[in-house]
Amino acid sequence: MAAANLVFFMNPSFLHNPSPQRFALSRNGFSSSSSSSSSSSCLGLTRAFNTNDFLGDFGARDPFPAELESNFGEKVIGNVDTEHRILIPNISALSLAQQQCSPISPLQSPMSEEDIQSLLRKVVGWRLLKEEDGFKLQCLWKLRDFKCGVELINRIYKVTEAAGHFPNIHLEQPNQVRAELWTASIGGLSMNDFIVAAKIDQIKTSDLAPKKRIWA
Repeated sequence: MAAANLVFFMNPSFLHNPSPQRFALSRNGFSSSSSSSSSSSCLGLTRAFNTNDFLGDFGARDPFPAELESNFGEKVIGNVDTEHRILIPNISALSLAQQQCSPISPLQSPMSEEDIQSLLRKVVGWRLLKEEDGFKLQCLWKLRDFKCGVELINRIYKVTEAAGHFPNIHLEQPNQVRAELWTASIGGLSMNDFIVAAKIDQIKTSDLAPKKRIWA
């Protein structure tokens, strides 16, 4: 699907016109109304393109990680004739958990340590292991009991089965689960490992955690 753009221009005279303007967004674009008929001339051009192609509702959202890294806030200059565009984010702007794993060629090189450290900040609770056969990601969970450990493994399996990339999982006595991720075919880490780690991070575990003691 082609990128959908929302483009609007503001005439400078709009800033000096005291008449209130109201704008409404519909499937056919923006519409405006005013308490004064003369105020309609202060709007230079207001149009919406491909409004049916947008994903979801319009509204505020938190910036994507890739947007934060680009320092986009430092590059915005607000002028009265600035062209503003609202774009559907491409794959590079999506969070890791929203991305899909892709096939890995055995000829592909593993990630460099620099790239690994950059992505490591985007997964919660995972630490980097440097072993003889390459870098690995590891995460540990302390759970309420052995049964909760089995339940967590089942939840991890459902997530990783859909992704098609599986971690090594160890159920350790009495109540600990250890997961390790790496791409054995290339002898190190690939983007798939970080995508799966981010998906595992979204698994609910609060109902499996040890109960807190409350002292009277």
